[in-house]
This record gives sequence, structure tokens and C-alpha cells, in this order.
Amino acid sequence: MSRRGVPEKIRSDNGTNFVGAHRELKEAASDLQRSFKLQNKLLMKNIKWEFNPPHASHMGGVWERPIRTVRNVMNILIKNQLIDDEKLETIFCEAESIVNNRPLTPISDDPDDLEPLTPNHLLLLRPSCNIPLTKTCKTDYYSKRWRHVQYIADHFWRRWIKEYLPSLQIRSKWLKITANIKVGDLVIIMDLPQPRHSWPLARVIEVFKGKDDLVRSVRLRTATSELVRPISKLCVLEGVKDDIKL
Repeated sequence: MSRRGVPEKIRSDNGTNFVGAHRELKEAASDLQRSFKLQNKLLMKNIKWEFNPPHASHMGGVWERPIRTVRNVMNILIKNQLIDDEKLETIFCEAESIVNNRPLTPISDDPDDLEPLTPNHLLLLRPSCNIPLTKTCKTDYYSKRWRHVQYIADHFWRRWIKEYLPSLQIRSKWLKITANIKVGDLVIIMDLPQPRHSWPLARVIEVFKGKDDLVRSVRLRTATSELVRPISKLCVLEGVKDDIKL
């Protein structure tokens, strides 16, 4: 609530920490209302808390997938490391910024507009402008505390992006017919190494089909150039992919 404001609804699994928090918050709200005898105006908004059925984590797929990818990477990065609370808090803030800065869907249909909608647009009501302070290398692991944290953040970015981008591709596309990438789609290019918070986006300006009438490669327009890439190196944004009709 301190970071995002008062929510109207909370949805979670049946973890004991969530169930216990729900019970305590409900009791605290009840005590507050009795103490101040709130009548016309409530000092606290009622928040609806919905729990998924036990052992049904797939019903929380919208948030479970990002949590899983972040947890997998974090387990590798900070395992067996001596990290104090301040470092850990900064690392999680950097990871939060990376995940919430991922492109979701195009903002407009303008072919020259490469800016996507991100979770930060919805959370901050403005685009996030996160620029790494400096380039890091392996020696920064043993350097000053802030450089150590930046090195871990860069390492998180490289590992997380390798897990996230493949999740945007439908692996069954070679086994059954799916919609072709079309001119005007906004895509992420997977083969360009990028620094943290940099997403190589491009618009499809031309498609090249094979003998089976399926798109095999496309011509792209980036912010600075044009290039040709096979569709195996492209990820259609989540919102665009969801809107594709066969």
C-alpha cells in the first residue's frame, strides 16, 4: 500500500503467510472501525481478498510465471553469498524494475511508433527511464558495494532475459498451423545483445514466405536501421500475440 496505493482487490494462492495476513488485517480493520465508530466516512477502504483453490497454482498464471522466472534466477545469483539487507533490497528493486519494464503490447498502430506499453506505464502512470549507471565486469563482484549490486543486477538481466524471451514463443508452432507474423507487428529481436533495460524492438515492414505459404523471415525497421531476420529470432509481444486470429 505504501508503494502502490490502496488496492481494491488482492488475489493470491493459499500460502500460510497470505492466509495469516488476511486474517490479521481483517481483525485490525474491524478493531479500527469499532474504536473510531466510523459512520459516514471510512478511514480505511475495504479490500476484497480472493484465494485460489489449494494446489491450483496454474490459476495464478498471470503472476506465477514472472515470479517463477525471477525466483529461478535469484536462487542462482545470490545462493551462498553474504548479502546484507541493504544490498538485498537494492537487488530486488532492480529486479522489480527490469520485470516491470518489459514490453507488453504496442501503444499505437503508428508503424513509426516503437514505444510499447509496459507494466510501469500502469504502475507509475509514465514510462520508466532506467539507465544503468555504469558498465560492470566480473571484478566488480569484489569491488565497492554499489558496484557489486550493479554487477548482480546486470547478471540478473542476462539470465532473466534468457528465460523470459523463449516463453513468448509458442514452441508448438512447427507442429501445428498458427497465424503468420504480418506487416505492422511489433516484435522483440532476440539475437542482439543489449544492456540492462534495453529492449530491441522493431516493426515488421515486409514478410518473406516459403513454398508452403508460411512466413519464414521478415524485414524489420528499428529505430536506426532496417534488417532481415528469421522468425525464430523474433518474439511477438504478448498483447499482439493474444490478438492474433487464425
